[in-house]
Amino acid sequence: MKSKRSKLTAYNRWGYAFVAPFVIVFAIFNIYPVLRTLYLSFTDLKVVGDPNWVGLDNYVRVFTDKFFWRALGNTVRIWGVNIVLQLGLAFLLVIVFSNLNWKIKGLQQFRIIYYLPNLIAATSIAFLFQTLLDHRFGTFNVMLSGIYKLFGATYNPIDWLGSPNAAPYTIAVIQSWIWFGNSFLMLMASVQGISKDYFEAAAIDGAGTWTIFRRITLPLINPIMMYVAITSLIGGLQMFDLPYLMVNAATASYDDVQTVMMYLYKFGFTPGSIQTSYASAVAYALFLIILLVTLIQLKFFNKDK
Repeated sequence: MKSKRSKLTAYNRWGYAFVAPFVIVFAIFNIYPVLRTLYLSFTDLKVVGDPNWVGLDNYVRVFTDKFFWRALGNTVRIWGVNIVLQLGLAFLLVIVFSNLNWKIKGLQQFRIIYYLPNLIAATSIAFLFQTLLDHRFGTFNVMLSGIYKLFGATYNPIDWLGSPNAAPYTIAVIQSWIWFGNSFLMLMASVQGISKDYFEAAAIDGAGTWTIFRRITLPLINPIMMYVAITSLIGGLQMFDLPYLMVNAATASYDDVQTVMMYLYKFGFTPGSIQTSYASAVAYALFLIILLVTLIQLKFFNKDK
């Protein structure tokens, strides 16, 4: 009996040896930076030197900083338009492809087409739309100008990325174009897991497309909807790449598209304005906001249980 236990113990030790490299790398590059950032958020470190403990001063500064709240408002506005368009289009496609009466073929091919934008690098997308939406020579304005001329009207080119009124919504539409395919794939996979007996029985009883979707499909895909909503929220509040790449700091619309992550980047990595401790506090303030809103979402999705 003892020999069997000793062999099992030795076997387990080999398991620890195989797991150890991952644990060590994860601790160095994931756990340590998180804990180090938390510590620095309570100090007065600027760039280099010995940090001094200042308690909650940085957090008081964050939550009383009007520029932080403006950046958060920009983030929520862009994300809000994005999520409405993203989920709206994803749900529309789910209704179309899950309808037993229409029997649309080629779902596999459509999945690939819709998901392709998600595979393109953000830098490529930013460069592409900067070219298409150029104020003077962009393809989009040229096409609209041609359409107006057909009807004898004059078109005043819109500065899609330079106008404070247009830039946030332009970026939101581009974001929804990138991510709606991902949402559609997850929602459609969830719908395909539902037994067709429910849909066939509802159709026999005379239920319409909208009634079937509202009374059968939505309740049964609630867990996936919760996952999509929460991950979209987390990704949306951490939005950085497209606004940063598409709108220059000298542009008139910059203050209207500056997100919380761009605000954090300014104090964390921009030469001349680096304040490491304050950037750390902004990071954890954003974490607390995401955590609070996520808990509210969980409460909302689980209210019927």
